Amino acid sequence: MKTQIKTLQLKPDGGKRIAGGHLWVFSNELVTVDKTIEPGSICGLLYPDGKPAGIGFFNPRSLIAMRLLKNGTLELNGDLVSDRLKAAMEYRKALGVERFCRLCYGESDGLPGLIIDRYGDYLVMEMLSAGTEKLKTEILDAAKQLLRPKAVLLKNTHPFRTLEGLELYEESVFGEMPETAVIEENGLKYKVRLSEGQKTGWYFDQRENRAAMAPYFKGRKVLDLYTYLGGFAVTASASGAQKIWAVDSSQSAVELAEENAALNGLEEKIVFKKEDAERILSAASRKELPEQPDFILLDPPNFVRSKKNLNQAAKLFIRLNTQALSALPEGGLLAVSSCSHHISREIFTGILAEAAAKAGRKTILLELRSQAKDHPILLNMPETEYLHFALLRVI
Repeated sequence: MKTQIKTLQLKPDGGKRIAGGHLWVFSNELVTVDKTIEPGSICGLLYPDGKPAGIGFFNPRSLIAMRLLKNGTLELNGDLVSDRLKAAMEYRKALGVERFCRLCYGESDGLPGLIIDRYGDYLVMEMLSAGTEKLKTEILDAAKQLLRPKAVLLKNTHPFRTLEGLELYEESVFGEMPETAVIEENGLKYKVRLSEGQKTGWYFDQRENRAAMAPYFKGRKVLDLYTYLGGFAVTASASGAQKIWAVDSSQSAVELAEENAALNGLEEKIVFKKEDAERILSAASRKELPEQPDFILLDPPNFVRSKKNLNQAAKLFIRLNTQALSALPEGGLLAVSSCSHHISREIFTGILAEAAAKAGRKTILLELRSQAKDHPILLNMPETEYLHFALLRVI
C-alpha cells in the first residue's frame, strides 16, 4: 500500500508489547489520539524514536485504538482482504475442516475483528472492529469470489461492537439464508440455527475436545450440563456411554438437541431436559438425583465479560466445580471448560485445584486442552486463546 497514510506515535514507554509481536495498541499508549481520523482508517504506527512499528486499523473512539495488520512496517503489499482470506481458507483446508469451521478468526488470520463461520454453503460473519466494518464491501466481495456461498448473513450483534462505537444489527446481505443448516463433525451430523443461536450457531471451538472425550465416555453415566445443541451428549452416545442426561435452560436449544440425537439415530440413551443447570448440579452434589452420574460435563457460558468481574466469576466457577466434584464417585470424571480470555490457563487450573480442595476430593489431570485449531492462537498475543478445557479423574 503506497498511498500516503496518517501516522500515530507511541509514548516513550509504550513500545515494548508491540516490539514483542502484540497487535493491539491502547489509546493511553499513544502520544495523541487524533479524533479527526475516521474510525477504521488504516494508519501507520511509529515507535518513540520515529521508526516504523506497524500499520493497522485506527479507531479514536475505542480503548483499543489500533489493531495492527502488520508489525515493523508502514506498508501493506497485495490485496489485503483477498490474500488473507485465501490464506485462512488454505489453512482450514490443510486441517481437513474447510466445509464446516471457523474460517476466519480475527487477529489470528490477519484481519482484526473479522469472524467468519462456514456452514457448508452458508457463511455467517461478525465484524467486531471499525476497520472490518469499513472494509465490509471488500470482505463480502472476496468471500463470495473465494468461497462461492449460497448465502451470507452478517450477525453484527455482539456487544464488542459498542466498544468500537458501532451499531448492532443483523442483515442477510447475499442469497437466501435458511433458518437451519446441517453440519458434519467427527463423523456425526448436527442441525444448527444460523440466525438465532448463541455465538454464530455452533461451537466449532470444541470440535477437537469432543473427539478427545470419545474414548472416556464408554460405559459411563454422563450428566451434560449446558448441553446447548447436544454436541457432547450426542458424542457420548455415539462413543458407548451407558446413559446420558443433557440439560439446558433454553427450550429451543433442547428441542434442536433432541433432533440432533435423532438425526444420528442416537436418541435412545439420551434424556434431554429443559432445566436450570445449577439447580441440577446442586442436587447432584447432595446425591439427590434419582441416579447419580459418574461423568459430568460442565461447559457453562462465559461468566467473565470484563476484568472487573473476574473475582466474582471465579467464585461462581469454583462453586460449580466444587459441586461437580462432590457429586462424582471415586473414579468419576469431570470435563470442564472456560471460555474467557480473561481467565488464563494458570487461573483456570488454580480454580480447579481450589474446587478439589473445597470438595475434599483428590484428583488427577488427565487432559488439559484448548480451542480447536481453526481458532489459531498467536503465541505473542495471549488474548487469542480463550478456551481452556480439562478432564479430571477423582481418585
